[in-house]
Amino acid sequence: MVKNFKMLLIALGSFVFAQGQDSTKTTTAAPVDFTKKTSPPVTITGSVDGYYRYNFNAPKKGATNNYTSFTNSQNSVELGMASIRADHSFGKVSATADLGFGRRAEEFSYNDGAHPTLFAVKQLFVTYSPASNLKFTAGKWATHFDCEVPDAYLDRNYSMSYLFSYGPFFHTGLKAELTAGKSLFMLGVANPTDYTTTTDPYKYIIAQFASGTKDDKFKFYLNYQGGKSNDTFRVHAFNLTAIYAFSPQFNITSNSSVKFLQNKTAGQWNSSQKWWGSALYLNADPVSWFGWTLRGEYFDDKENVLGFNGNVFEATLSGRFGVSNLTIIPELRLDNGSQEIFF
Repeated sequence: MVKNFKMLLIALGSFVFAQGQDSTKTTTAAPVDFTKKTSPPVTITGSVDGYYRYNFNAPKKGATNNYTSFTNSQNSVELGMASIRADHSFGKVSATADLGFGRRAEEFSYNDGAHPTLFAVKQLFVTYSPASNLKFTAGKWATHFDCEVPDAYLDRNYSMSYLFSYGPFFHTGLKAELTAGKSLFMLGVANPTDYTTTTDPYKYIIAQFASGTKDDKFKFYLNYQGGKSNDTFRVHAFNLTAIYAFSPQFNITSNSSVKFLQNKTAGQWNSSQKWWGSALYLNADPVSWFGWTLRGEYFDDKENVLGFNGNVFEATLSGRFGVSNLTIIPELRLDNGSQEIFF
């Protein structure tokens, strides 16, 4: 029997603020012209989010019937994440510190349990641009995979897709980005998926090719990551995100991923196992203060890589009300599994 469940989820209280800072503090080592700014000010932005989730097909106790990131609760008002981000540019160099506090931030940096202070570091990187079309980045940054992000106010849906939940969250390493007209090429080397720190010598290769039409109505992003995590495990993952804007008020986004995994036994690499999935987002903003998104997603794990031993289909309808910097997202979601994974 196929088990179904629905949930209504409301995200409250997301806001963004920005503040410029300029300091004239100096030493007595040399005279300073205080009327001349030596560098642009630091830009600070932030957000907070919270939610309430009710599963209409939930058992009285135990399972929450949730297999995606950041919303593992039932009939409870929950805190999401408080974020604060500082960006500063000086000449050809810029630096970003993006900190997050709360359960959402902890789940984002789930591999950093041995280093609790790293839970709060969502992103921390420095960039250097020797030319206008070339940029190098070193540090930790959010992944280029998929079309959803950990900051709730930047997503069209509040609940996360399966593709986002089982793809990479972030990368820690070094990357180079080269732009040529409407196209972008990125190549980098990073720690294995979602590791801020590791003592293992193995690294992943990450890459992206992005382009679009001259009028920006169509854009696509082809993404890759792959490599060994240890002596007996390696992975290759591919992702394609495409966006077509019919008008400023309506666009369609598609997102597809496939991940191949191999284990080594008795000195031989076994044949690859894989999971894959595809999602389609219909986005409409008829007026400036309201929009809606319908997400349909098919997630296939018939080879039981992740423990589903089958497939899952989910459909999520989200409204998006905006009042100044406040965003409210009422959401109705249906998850349908081919196996009895929902209780």
